[in-house]
Amino acid sequence: MTIGVLQEQTTGERRVALVPAHVASLDKAGVTVVVQAGAGESSGYPDAWYRDKGAEIVTSAADVLSRADVLLTVRYAAAADTPASDVDQLREGSTVIGFLDPYQQHPSFARLRDRSVSAFSMELIPRITRAQSMDALSSMANLAGYKAAIIAADNLPKMFPMMMTAAGTIVPAKAFVVGVGVAGLQAIATLKRLGAVVSAYDVRPAVKEQVLSLGAKFVEMELETGDAETSGGYAKAMDEEFYRKQRELMTAVLAETDVVITTAAVPGKPAPTLVTTAMVEGMPRGAVVVDLAAERGGNCELTRPGETVVHNGVSIVGPLNLASSLAHDASQLYSKNITTFLLALIKDGALTVDTSDEIVAATLVTHQGSVPSDQIRSRLQL
Repeated sequence: MTIGVLQEQTTGERRVALVPAHVASLDKAGVTVVVQAGAGESSGYPDAWYRDKGAEIVTSAADVLSRADVLLTVRYAAAADTPASDVDQLREGSTVIGFLDPYQQHPSFARLRDRSVSAFSMELIPRITRAQSMDALSSMANLAGYKAAIIAADNLPKMFPMMMTAAGTIVPAKAFVVGVGVAGLQAIATLKRLGAVVSAYDVRPAVKEQVLSLGAKFVEMELETGDAETSGGYAKAMDEEFYRKQRELMTAVLAETDVVITTAAVPGKPAPTLVTTAMVEGMPRGAVVVDLAAERGGNCELTRPGETVVHNGVSIVGPLNLASSLAHDASQLYSKNITTFLLALIKDGALTVDTSDEIVAATLVTHQGSVPSDQIRSRLQL
């Protein structure tokens, strides 16, 4: 069996799906690794490192695709806006593993189905103990939370920590994190390390203990949140009345906040608007909002994906693909996630797709000319 790795084609994507350090584990499983020349260059992994670990370097993407039984990618299908012509280069009956964004209709999914490609989506890794080492979303969110705090510090015209000097005392900046998932927790930890006074809020009351354990304050809001969490640990989308009441309660908090980092996202749905224009206008001049939900439309009403907007003296930053800005470490973590997933599928040097396995069933988008999941088939209208 041959594993193929391509240079990512999505604009701004610097990560690579497989790093040299993980080639050896695939070699031990009895498979061959073929890597397109330059695939790891933008993330700091030169071709020579892959060769040293036993991978074969080939010149073009076509060379990889003509041989690959399994293609490891960072972004493919809807996640990369992959054209049908690219899908047609895959070997019929082959396998693709990567971020596919299987929440939106895209012509590539029909082509994957029609070519009997087994497509596994890394976004759909279930949050169960056995799959923790495969959870690429959490790995990337961890990095995004860290980078959000750094972006906030860079844009804020104040220092984060308290400083006592002969010229006077500088008071610490106040930061507020909205959404305490993996990204939010890492943002809190990084903000604290930088010296800010941090508070946080989440619709799931169960995360209060985690917030307090990091030395931050958990902001209590008198809202009905009993049904705010899915069985997989993600926040559920709430109704507009809930978000209206939430915005009212948050207005007073933001009026005294220098930095706001929003991370509230619901898989497959537009991000809820949590920070309105009026709320931004009530914030101190010079304050910063870093909206990690920008790719899904943003938690702030003023967010423009990929841009920084200054409104009434407040900077609203809408970063895209933050994990790619930390490409070296992001690739290392993602590579570990995807190889762990792949190795769980390999039996005696061959790929085995056991649809009775909970992880396989959750992540399998197309297989043997069909879309096995009724939910995914309905969502993609296939």
